[in-house]
Amino acid sequence: MQIGIVGLGIIGGSMAGAIKKNSQHTVYAKDINPEALERDMLLGYVDGPLTDENLKDCDILMIAVYPEVCLKVIEEMAPSISPKTVVIDCSGIKRAICQKGRALGEKYGWTFIGGHPMAGREVWGYTAANANLFNSASMILTPESDVDLLLLSDIKKFFLEIGFGTVTLKSPAEHDRIIAYTSQLAHVLSSAYVMSPTAREHRGLSAGSFRDMTRVAVINGQMWSDIFVENKDYLIPEVDRLIADLQKYRTAILEEDKDTLKALMAESTATKREISKPGPRRN
Repeated sequence: MQIGIVGLGIIGGSMAGAIKKNSQHTVYAKDINPEALERDMLLGYVDGPLTDENLKDCDILMIAVYPEVCLKVIEEMAPSISPKTVVIDCSGIKRAICQKGRALGEKYGWTFIGGHPMAGREVWGYTAANANLFNSASMILTPESDVDLLLLSDIKKFFLEIGFGTVTLKSPAEHDRIIAYTSQLAHVLSSAYVMSPTAREHRGLSAGSFRDMTRVAVINGQMWSDIFVENKDYLIPEVDRLIADLQKYRTAILEEDKDTLKALMAESTATKREISKPGPRRN
């Protein structure tokens, strides 16, 4: 197949690298930074620039740019995309992008499927791209209910072929609701946690818990601010729930209520053990 990629940051560049490392597909790409394309071509991640001519031959077109930019890119490219092409975005929010992508696909005759590769690092930009980033990761797809099932099956096989461990199907709304908790709230919490002046005194007095809590505090503010605001109807209730649970701890500690503290920690321990159980085996 011929694959087009728009955006060669950590996600787009890593996607290109994974495709070339694990398959025989041809990859064409473009980025606003010419150095990104040059680097990925030197690394063998990209076969050549994505142009108006080879865009028409692409079987899959992946859009790997910031959410706010993604909508503009899809709209600008829509008239030039071939009816045979499946357009997949890589954004961390899905509802607005899927609504726009589906509408444009229907207008111009191509297929749109929302996507979100669940992997990342505490760095970003084109120099952070790595062909192994998605090894065993989950690729979330948010197709509409009327998508061709054979086509969807082929897309799932493609992502498994290039290194993903699982492909998870969700509606755009279900994706945004769950990801608000599993990803976005974690970034909010880590960013807020590290703001304490005490963080600067951690050396020699911290271990794994501090490291785990602060890992995602190094954050791409431009991208994540887009995500937080766009998904605020799901994210704000999760933030409020966290504040309420922290308040329970604060009250119990202040009142020296050890029974409540033990009950809270017993509940969290049981919950963590339950959610950490292996899921059903996949063939």
